[in-house]
Amino acid sequence: MQTLEAIFARSSYRGKYDPTPVPREHLQQLLEAGLSAPSGCNKQTTSLIAVDDPDILRQLNALTECKVGQTAPAMILVLTRRIIAYRDRTYFVQDYSAAIENILLAAVSLGYESCWVEGQVTDEDKIGRKMADVLGVPEEYELVCYLPIGKAANDIRRPKKQSFSERAWFNGFQKAE
Repeated sequence: MQTLEAIFARSSYRGKYDPTPVPREHLQQLLEAGLSAPSGCNKQTTSLIAVDDPDILRQLNALTECKVGQTAPAMILVLTRRIIAYRDRTYFVQDYSAAIENILLAAVSLGYESCWVEGQVTDEDKIGRKMADVLGVPEEYELVCYLPIGKAANDIRRPKKQSFSERAWFNGFQKAE
């Protein structure tokens, strides 16, 4: 699949997953795609963990009330560190966002579906920390997101997007009429 095809085909999949395991080779490619993302001042604040062990997946899924990805045969968990990159600034959100998008696009190009699940793990109930503890993640890392990975078992519903002319312009902002 070409890059633009993957971009236009990608959407957040929230349905059930086929139980067929994701080959370790594909998980490695997804991790490499994420780690190839740009990083503010090259601080490389993002780290990743792929999980394909059914027992660990059950433990992680039991920690969240989110039903998205509960049946996925694999999961990629996104970790970050808030490292100062420039003066008093850190670009950890931009870093992990770029890594996540790379993974999502690579997943589509390999024939998989996924969904960026963040709010469920970063809320005040600290589910991300609980998930991190299951995986032995040191305290200086924050688990900010997980991405279920697998083949869709249900039909994929693509959301309706606003038209190009409502959200993109040339040579200046143009109010939609």
